[in-house]
Amino acid sequence: MHIHVVRQNETLASIAQSYNVSADEIRRANELPNPNDLVVGQAMVIPISGSYYYVQPGDTLWSISQRVGVPYQELARVNRISADQTLTVGFRLYIPPRPKTDAEVNAYVEPRGTSVSANLVTSARRAAPYLTYLAPFSFQARRDGSLKEPLLNDFPAIARQNNVVLMMVITNQEEDQFSDELGRIILTNTNIQNTFLDNIVRTARRYGFRDIHFDFEYLRPEDREAYNQFLRKAKARFREQGWLLSTALAPKTRADQPGRWYEAHDYRAHGEIVDFVVIMTYEWGYSGGPAMAVSPIGPVRRVLEYAITEMPSSKIMMGQNLYGYDWTLPFVQGSQARAVSPQQAIQIAARYNVPILYDTNAQAPHFNYTDGQGRRHAVWFEDARSIQAKFDLIKELKLRGISYWKLGLSFPQNWLLITDNFNVRKRA
Repeated sequence: MHIHVVRQNETLASIAQSYNVSADEIRRANELPNPNDLVVGQAMVIPISGSYYYVQPGDTLWSISQRVGVPYQELARVNRISADQTLTVGFRLYIPPRPKTDAEVNAYVEPRGTSVSANLVTSARRAAPYLTYLAPFSFQARRDGSLKEPLLNDFPAIARQNNVVLMMVITNQEEDQFSDELGRIILTNTNIQNTFLDNIVRTARRYGFRDIHFDFEYLRPEDREAYNQFLRKAKARFREQGWLLSTALAPKTRADQPGRWYEAHDYRAHGEIVDFVVIMTYEWGYSGGPAMAVSPIGPVRRVLEYAITEMPSSKIMMGQNLYGYDWTLPFVQGSQARAVSPQQAIQIAARYNVPILYDTNAQAPHFNYTDGQGRRHAVWFEDARSIQAKFDLIKELKLRGISYWKLGLSFPQNWLLITDNFNVRKRA
């Protein structure tokens, strides 16, 4: 597939003609919210086999071949040019499809309130063919070792129907906030801990969970080794059932990184004990902070490069957001940005007739606009280019795969590009 970025005066019809596909094919593939009002800078996926590369100043056939991973002789052959030909800037080279790599894909789904919305169920059904794991968020531990269950609705059935492993996400949350005291009780009180593990086993059997996933956050630094020992004990219990064990980890760049979100997460120990980890490489730009990319490629890379020094890359799933944020400017401490899907971001840019820009350092799209009340806004989100940059990083570092937080916000290009880059493993 090819990623096309809309230029000035382009229309859906003119873009389709340039790639010899129908406008309707492009519209359907991208579920375009604005087919008659494209935004300059809007990225869309063109549903063709292979892709195109436009020659830049200084490019040679050999340098392009190194970048795209196709031998220069093959590029010359498929484009019917000489292997030593000097390339003209702007010349369009066809890049044949590259071999796919195997990867696992997880997606969290977070029902909230007293019922599961139809949109959330639909989102899970649509994503399930692309998933290895489906992770309802979350079972909350209680101080007596019991579990507060999330709304599960059709999620177990959706997992079964799509050959997806149902992941049992368990958190140390009380009233939807992570609790260090709850974590301490579970990790250090042997009787409560045994009751807790017994309840997990009974519940997992009842619903058909086959991966037990601990997302214990904001733990006290002094509970770091207690957490490691608890995971060893849990691993022995779950091995008897033939289940996987996984954990969620805060994004660290060194073993002794200070801060309550980091200190109790021992990358090396988790890498030795559990089957895989999800590293939460997102929320640099977050709802309560200043406007910036949610998962800029530089910080994401630094976390993952550190992680592979502590554990096998085959145990690491990169965390990835399926959303962006719309901040009101200037940022005021205590204010909250609004979460938006990639599709909603495009609609906002179209409504206010502003171009979408792309930050090549962060590898993320963004734009500014002024609303009807005269308030300035900044929007950072994800698009086909930013997600492809993450997929390239997964392949470069030979990671296990990717884990999405969270389903419910539309991003059709993401799922198209998954099929273009990976063979998704099915374990169920």
